[in-house]
Amino acid sequence: MHNVVMQDTYRAILYKGPAQDTGKLLASDSPNDWANGAAAVTQNNGHSFAVALTNVVGPHANVKFLAYNNVPPAVPNVKTKSNSKGVIIISTAQGENDGAWIVHTVPGFPAAKTGYSWPAAEIAKGHLLICMTIAETQINAVAASLIQIEPFVYYNDIPETETAGMPDFKKLAEGQIPVSPPFTTRRSIKTAAPAPVDIHIYSKSAKSKYGG
Repeated sequence: MHNVVMQDTYRAILYKGPAQDTGKLLASDSPNDWANGAAAVTQNNGHSFAVALTNVVGPHANVKFLAYNNVPPAVPNVKTKSNSKGVIIISTAQGENDGAWIVHTVPGFPAAKTGYSWPAAEIAKGHLLICMTIAETQINAVAASLIQIEPFVYYNDIPETETAGMPDFKKLAEGQIPVSPPFTTRRSIKTAAPAPVDIHIYSKSAKSKYGG
């Protein structure tokens, strides 16, 4: 199936409650059923997001990614207006158009290429993680929404050959920010399912007249 996330669902939501090390999972193959997590989020296997992040926390020749977090792993005293956190993942294998976008709320996570490690201090807090399997060709639309909120990119090894013709991804990767209107944006992407689901992304910059 998809080399990027290596799982059989196209959308997954994990909610971990405060003071809990397991969560509730809602997956696209069972959209009406919140399932109990089979493994603690601190474990590096046995739950969907550890699987989805396999090639982020470990090496893979054909999987590249961009990660952003206002509290990045091992980077102290970051100053940013954004509190956004996530990972854009693609496959660089020839002939493939696989990608994934993970959005989450966990500070200091995930650390790139150094093994899976859930921050111990975050067990006490509630967290949400959302994974969407998308086509690689849609990451420019994702980037266009992200540059409005000025995320702090702490890791990027996606080669420019993969993003040629994607000006908004280039802006995101280089840390460019919007300096002229519009300061709000609405973008739409689709999941990479046989029956794709529309996902609408709304974002605004700190300069937006609609406030913070």
